[in-house]
Amino acid sequence: MFFSTWFVLAQVDWMSVLEVQKTTDKTEEKLGELYLELFKKTGAEIDNPFVNHAIDSIVNTICRDNYIDRESIKVHLLRSDEINAFALPNGHLLIYSGLILAADNQDQLGGVICHEIAHIQLNHVMKKLVKEVGLSALVSMTMGKGGAEIMKETAKLLSSSAFDRSLEKEADIKAIDYLINAKINPEPFANFLYKLSDNEFAAMKYQSWISTHPDSKQRAGYIIDNIKNQPTKYEPVLTAGTWIKLRDILSQP
Repeated sequence: MFFSTWFVLAQVDWMSVLEVQKTTDKTEEKLGELYLELFKKTGAEIDNPFVNHAIDSIVNTICRDNYIDRESIKVHLLRSDEINAFALPNGHLLIYSGLILAADNQDQLGGVICHEIAHIQLNHVMKKLVKEVGLSALVSMTMGKGGAEIMKETAKLLSSSAFDRSLEKEADIKAIDYLINAKINPEPFANFLYKLSDNEFAAMKYQSWISTHPDSKQRAGYIIDNIKNQPTKYEPVLTAGTWIKLRDILSQP
């Protein structure tokens, strides 16, 4: 068995494999920069120290308690009425102020953040882009050969198109683990899915986080099933006063 395994591995062109991985990593890094630059044109980046510190506190807690490299998650807050949050290549996480204001409590927001971090950690972003566009096309785009229109179209894949159902469920399950490890109550995340799946609420915005995540009621159901018999002692990351002040600042024009 040893010699059989050695023979199979010896047939692999490891230099080619490593070069492909190196190219993929560089492509992902450049794509992250290009998409971030594009989305920053759609809404002003929030530079309020209090707001940034509050959101960082949530992200820091999630990363610390789940042994995630905090520097690998690059959070960007954009001012926009759109109820949305999504991941970009190379660990960029965009959160719109509209999503924060749509959350009834910090645990709902924490659930969405965990879901998007799960997409990043599970490499779903690049998997989606490679599947939909192709690696060669992505490489060409980073070399300035893709054109602005193609960049805009592929950006829509990240901000307004759902991942495959299996990937969404995988991100949900991983998000539940993240929440429980961070002592953040996961039940409000399920409640948030129910809330945004309401037709009346969803109709308030042309585009929302829920529009990119279909089957929300079904997903909320299995989230509830997966948190049964879990520890019920949860601790808020932010104080009640911090959460109120955060929303007050963001609600101001």
